[in-house]
Amino acid sequence: MSSPTVVFDLDGTLVDTAPDLAATLNVVLAREGLKPVPYDVARNMVGAGARRMIELALLRAKVSVPKIDMERMFNDFIAHYAANIAEHSQPFPGMKEALDALATRGYRLAVCTNKLEGLSRLLLDKLRLSARFVAICGPDTFGMAKPDPEILRRTIAQAGGEVRRAMLVGDSATDINTARAASVPIIAVDFGYNEGPIAKLAPDRVISRFDALPGAIRDLLPPPDRR
Repeated sequence: MSSPTVVFDLDGTLVDTAPDLAATLNVVLAREGLKPVPYDVARNMVGAGARRMIELALLRAKVSVPKIDMERMFNDFIAHYAANIAEHSQPFPGMKEALDALATRGYRLAVCTNKLEGLSRLLLDKLRLSARFVAICGPDTFGMAKPDPEILRRTIAQAGGEVRRAMLVGDSATDINTARAASVPIIAVDFGYNEGPIAKLAPDRVISRFDALPGAIRDLLPPPDRR
């Protein structure tokens, strides 16, 4: 029997990336002569990915741009963000300790995110977290993004796990919808980037601190029997 697999969202779940993403968004907007988006607004745009952040900022400014300009803005965003990816981004408190506890208990750990795989690996490398995960997958890894459940299924497979012995930990409606569609349990953190109270979306469990994660996972996805 394979070890159970715990798959994590990245932005707003493992790492507080909003400061660097919001700053990058406003650099791109400034280059276009547009006003910055306040941090508390930009923070809730993060879960949708870089392209959607730009689209939402343009909608907020009531500005429409041709497709070619949208591509240029997106490419500018990626370039600036890659160069400044870990200026202010930090793991959420207690995250490393929770991952250590899960690894010790025999869970395999993976990342399934709507951040490009290369950027995800770069961020996790900068924070010295990459080695904790047996798979790190983004929308360009398989050509699909959450909430398509197939990206979660393929992430689990790439980690060497099985869907029937896996679960997702995330912070948004997108994560909950992905897990439900893939028929895996979902634990939601309430300190992430969802626009409203995550509990209203009825995940299997809500946690407010990472020290509660190992116990919540154990209740929903028992570790392998090591007798």
